[in-house]
Amino acid sequence: MQYSDKKETSEFSKVVGEKALRKLKALHNDKKSVWFGLGMMGIVGWTIVVPTLLGALFGIWLDRKYPETFSWTLTLLILGLVAGCMIAWNWIIKEHKEMNQKDENDE
Repeated sequence: MQYSDKKETSEFSKVVGEKALRKLKALHNDKKSVWFGLGMMGIVGWTIVVPTLLGALFGIWLDRKYPETFSWTLTLLILGLVAGCMIAWNWIIKEHKEMNQKDENDE
């Protein structure tokens, strides 16, 4: 074997070893399972639904107490939906950053 062959073999072994280590870590990381993904979808859904429903309910109450030419219900429903989407978006960004930090720290 020549010097370049030994160097290539050691680099190849290093790459294979790193990939195997990542796969083993992925197998032992319960947080990234299918159930974790489904749970995250549920949390994101509720993060959007709750402000939307609260806005609609408050709008219904305002429509009954203080009728106007515009619909409080529709206005607050849309505001609740926008607020819920912004909260969910920020939460997803935060989780994504935390997951990337964990991956970088594990390596």
